[in-house]
Amino acid sequence: MAGETGSGKTTQLPKLCLQLGRQRIAHTQPRRLAARTVAERIASEMAVELGQEVGYQVRFTRKAQRSTALTVMTDGILLAGISHDRDLRSWDTIIIDEAHERSLNIDFLLGYLKQLLPRRKDLKVIVTSATIDTERFSRHFDDAPVIEVSGRTYPVDVRYRPLVDDGSDEGGRPAVERDQNEGICEALLELSAEAPGDVLVFLSGEREIRDAAQAIEDLKLPRTEILPLYARLTSAEQQRVFSPHTGRRIVLATNVAETSLTVPGIRYVIDPGTARISRYSTRTKVQRLPIEPVSQASANQRAGRCGRVAPGICIRLYSEQDFAARPEFTEPEILRTNLASVILQMAQAGLGDIERFPFVEPPESAQITDGMRLLDELGALSPNATRTQPRLTKVGHALARIPLDPRMGRMLLAGDHYGCLREMVVLVAGLTIQDPRERPREQREKADQLHRRFWAPMAAEGEEAPDPDGSDFVALLRLWDYLTARRRDMSGNAFRRMCHEEYLNYLRIREWQDLQNQLRDICRDLEMTRNELPADADRVHMAVLTGLLSHVGLADLKDEKKSTPRDGRGRPRRGPREYLGARGTRFAISPGSALAKRPPELVMANELVETSRLWAHTVAGIRAQWIEEIAGPLLKRHYAEPHWAMRAGQVVAYETASLYGVPIIGRRQVAYGGVDPVAAREIFLRSALVEGQWHTRHHFWSRNEATRRRAEELEERTRRRDIVVDDQAIFDFYDARVPADICTVAGFDAWWRRKRQQDDAFLDLAMDDLVQDSADIGSAGDFPDTWQVGEHTLDVEYVFDPGAGADGVSVRVPLPILSQLPSEPFSWQVPGLRLDLVTQLIRSLPKAHRTRVVPAPDWARRLLGELDASIAAGELDPERTSLTRALTARLATDVGLRIADDEWDLAKLPEHLRVTFVVLSPREGKDGGGTEMARSKDLAALQQEHAGKVAATLSKASRAARHAGSTTWEFGELPREVTIERHGTRATGYPALTDEGTTVGSIVQDTPARAATSHRAGLRRLVVLNTPDPTRWVVSHLSNPDKFTLGSSPYASVPELLADARLKSVADLVAAAVDPTDIRDAAAFRRLCDTVRQDNPEHMRRVVAVAAEVLRADQQASLALASVRDPDVMADVTEQRANLVFPGFIAATEGAAYERLPVYLKAIGVRLAALPGAALRDRQAMETVNAVEDAYAELCAAQPPGRLRPEVEEIGWLIEELRVSLFAQTLGTRTTVSAKRVRKAIERAAA
Repeated sequence: MAGETGSGKTTQLPKLCLQLGRQRIAHTQPRRLAARTVAERIASEMAVELGQEVGYQVRFTRKAQRSTALTVMTDGILLAGISHDRDLRSWDTIIIDEAHERSLNIDFLLGYLKQLLPRRKDLKVIVTSATIDTERFSRHFDDAPVIEVSGRTYPVDVRYRPLVDDGSDEGGRPAVERDQNEGICEALLELSAEAPGDVLVFLSGEREIRDAAQAIEDLKLPRTEILPLYARLTSAEQQRVFSPHTGRRIVLATNVAETSLTVPGIRYVIDPGTARISRYSTRTKVQRLPIEPVSQASANQRAGRCGRVAPGICIRLYSEQDFAARPEFTEPEILRTNLASVILQMAQAGLGDIERFPFVEPPESAQITDGMRLLDELGALSPNATRTQPRLTKVGHALARIPLDPRMGRMLLAGDHYGCLREMVVLVAGLTIQDPRERPREQREKADQLHRRFWAPMAAEGEEAPDPDGSDFVALLRLWDYLTARRRDMSGNAFRRMCHEEYLNYLRIREWQDLQNQLRDICRDLEMTRNELPADADRVHMAVLTGLLSHVGLADLKDEKKSTPRDGRGRPRRGPREYLGARGTRFAISPGSALAKRPPELVMANELVETSRLWAHTVAGIRAQWIEEIAGPLLKRHYAEPHWAMRAGQVVAYETASLYGVPIIGRRQVAYGGVDPVAAREIFLRSALVEGQWHTRHHFWSRNEATRRRAEELEERTRRRDIVVDDQAIFDFYDARVPADICTVAGFDAWWRRKRQQDDAFLDLAMDDLVQDSADIGSAGDFPDTWQVGEHTLDVEYVFDPGAGADGVSVRVPLPILSQLPSEPFSWQVPGLRLDLVTQLIRSLPKAHRTRVVPAPDWARRLLGELDASIAAGELDPERTSLTRALTARLATDVGLRIADDEWDLAKLPEHLRVTFVVLSPREGKDGGGTEMARSKDLAALQQEHAGKVAATLSKASRAARHAGSTTWEFGELPREVTIERHGTRATGYPALTDEGTTVGSIVQDTPARAATSHRAGLRRLVVLNTPDPTRWVVSHLSNPDKFTLGSSPYASVPELLADARLKSVADLVAAAVDPTDIRDAAAFRRLCDTVRQDNPEHMRRVVAVAAEVLRADQQASLALASVRDPDVMADVTEQRANLVFPGFIAATEGAAYERLPVYLKAIGVRLAALPGAALRDRQAMETVNAVEDAYAELCAAQPPGRLRPEVEEIGWLIEELRVSLFAQTLGTRTTVSAKRVRKAIERAAA
């Protein structure tokens, strides 16, 4: 039956059915308010009591009896009845009213009735609709007849006043574009010239209504009242549009006035042609409220509102072409909403595949998928559920029995699980109804202030984890507690007044209370347990979260920092914080939320509604662990960087988890064995058993490590990497033996404790398992473990690490024997590297020599063969002759080459062919040996650097040879050498006296040379201490000029000079009498003192006289140097003087050189006197001397630590004679000298 609004179809059809004898009539309405008002109207017209013959039933409210013949109900009530009355046997007549609205419930009922009618031949179905798309309904019911009923309406004049006028009607007129409010105002001015009557203006939302009201007020129209009309208004404000009035009334309404409410007295309609249409986005999975152009049918419905009382005028703020291009009908709700509740009810009713269900217009496949996903999110579908067979879980069946949105029902079930059912019943009831908190436009600030009393504490600024009480959900609970307490303490009228004064809608509060009671009864029927004690906020929020998993969001702090605008002072100007929501959506918290000003990092929202942007309404801060607990398999987990954690004894990875694209867990370390046991086992075997990254005391492991070390040492020695098998072979060994389920140390230990009882060697690696079958490892003697040098056996280590300092052969040298090792044996290398060494030595020769011994490898083999033969014949001793000396001799014999020592360029040798010497301290190490003190490839440098430490070590080890602080011979018989054994090291020490300054001690030196030097100095000091001091006698026999000269010396004082002269005198007399090293006992020492005592006074006088002569000559040289301007000459002379005259020079200058000191200093005077006329000759002579001195310095640097050998010291004095020869030949030299003779002497000393 099709008929315009006002035709009487809603109230008259049921009465006609009753007159025809129908006894059980179900009359559906799309809204609860309409169901009640229609029932009241019919009962009034029939003059019967409501609830008897005529009644109604809406959600949670029933005013009807079993005997009631006509029950007006919401379509959802009839739909819910299918679950327990599959064939709707309770009714013989069903009237589906307002079918043109095509709500979700209406479309479902129409599809179900189409299936039912073939089974219920007795059932009469009447579908009523405005004259909108009746043909579609007729076709749906197999071309059912259509009865059209005319309405009581007047003609309506439709005028088109588009906001954008392109000027096409008149040539040359410019295009005009107005905003919506300008169009409304112009239309009102146009209508003011018409007959009196009220105006209904359709607008898309509350904000648009407020803006339009302000614009109309600015017109200052006389005797005009402006009233808003939208769903969120208070009841009193809504009722104002129905009250009597004088003058013109302008009603600004949303599309609620299109069909739901009939505003009386309307003669004119202004239609901008837009509305907010609820539309579900299959992409973002949220319900949007975009502003869209209305359909032609809706536009006609709006126009029809002004033809009820008289002829009307409808002004459309769009063009007639725009109207003609619009869709004919409004898209049914089933095509623009989430189908979860429909699928749930169909599954509960066992109606099968939703895609085959006979909807008037079938929904898209994507919508069905989204509905299934939501039910899966809520835990309503079993794992084996499909689109064709959507099987329900226990949760799903329970949800189907709760007449609420599935999300709300899921919250109730979770309230039972978390022990907060009492709170959840209140909360779900509050979220289901329209918000009871009112915000009248004129008192908005005052209302907000009163409502903020119920806000929970918010997170502090910068707090990472918000206080979970800081939520709009808790605010709603607090409001309930407040209302409950006030209702208990106040009368009904007082409570009503209180609600009005505090901007709380009394009727919605009553609805909230009623719904709470109904939900409590439903929970009781479902055998849920109501908590007696109040639940904490965490449990409440976790229960809420079960229904809102796809409504969570994470603050986009990174993007926020980048995009935060700044004010004029550079301070951040904060806008609403943006959140990353499910499936890539982005939303902000609604400004009316308790959390809007201090938003937490992670939130959930009861609603996500898109208007100007996507807004989250009714919000709370949540914790990531709640999501992890509740979401379970819905979380998408990713595991990165699986790796071995030695301390934990297992494989771990970094887990990240997201819920519908929202990051929930960021890089958390977890055990990987439960994620991928196969991969975890492989990493465990490779890291622990192959690479040894584990802490274990298993004996098999110790044995395997020892075996692996032996195999690896073969490679280090032979400098090859093809002997030991690779890690894969060792992995394969363990992989074949360790059970497949073992991937942790704990699991391995448990298994091995059992397995080793059966076979302790089950996991033992043999040498054959580790060495390649094709490997040729040569002879064991090629790479010995020890190196025998004299009586010392030194440990040898091998490292194959090219580029590293330790690459090659390392000899471990205990400190006590460091100085006793000759360098010659080590020049030969170990036998396995000797061929490579000789080859590289040949290649290091100058090209003139190298070209005569090519190819180098062949010559190396030939020369080594000859050297081996010489060694075997006893003709060559490698411990006394270096390899280069031996090669030089062989090449001279074989080829006639004459090769100098420095032509063997050892610096060109690869590092691994030069032996590394590792000095070990005498302290005990973990392995019984000493700890490393130093390492170098230069044995001489090590010996020089550690000479003092060697002597100290030997002295400490040989307590019998140590003595200190003696002034007489207290050393008994001092042996020439001692043998010392310490920590397994046997060393030879050389006892000697040592000069302690004012006393004499004994010490053990590491070499005979150093012992001789120390012994001479100590013996000299001891003789001084045990013979009379002739100083006074010497001074008394000096001339006055000599006494005066002694006062100008480099010594600190004359007594110090005389003391040094006394040491010199004694040293000369001792050296003349005996070899100082032969004095080893007290008797020999006494005889020596007797000899010195007799000659000492006169000899000391002679020493002092020479010293005076030296000082006078030096003073003359100093005076002469003052007039020299050549800086090179000045530097040369200054250095020469410093080497001749210095504090201690008297005792330090031995032998004939002391007597020649005056000559050397006088030669300086002669040189400087001749300098002005012979500068060129002087420079040539100086260059000659300097070149010889440089060669001599290199010789001295190459000498072992300690005193220079006498022949080396003599070369130094020979250079001084060379200076006399070149600069002051008239003074004469004590021997024939030339630069060539000095160089030959240097070469002999270096050989």
